[in-house]
Amino acid sequence: MLIRVDPGSVIPLFEQLAAAVRSEVLRESVKTGERLPAARELAETLDINVHTVLRAYQLLRDEGLVDLRRGRGAVVTDRARDYAALAAVLPQLVAEAKRLDLSPTALAALIREAY
Repeated sequence: MLIRVDPGSVIPLFEQLAAAVRSEVLRESVKTGERLPAARELAETLDINVHTVLRAYQLLRDEGLVDLRRGRGAVVTDRARDYAALAAVLPQLVAEAKRLDLSPTALAALIREAY
């Protein structure tokens, strides 16, 4: 699993890290049941604070993509596969919305209505 963050970015490091893990899930380079790197290990590798990694892992937990357990670390959940499947259909939805000249705001409103 290759994770990179840009300390100079306006996007907070924990959000960059969470997005990088989501990308790895989408590419299926991390599988259900697989453990993510330990927070301390990843913090050292990326030269960032361990609390930044923990915050990213907590965000992913709140999204249901990982399960956090003391002593076991962050483990990719079954829901991650569902997330990847849903994300795979989004490009087609966005392409169709663009074809119909629908704004992102209008598309989001349609999704909210359907939800």
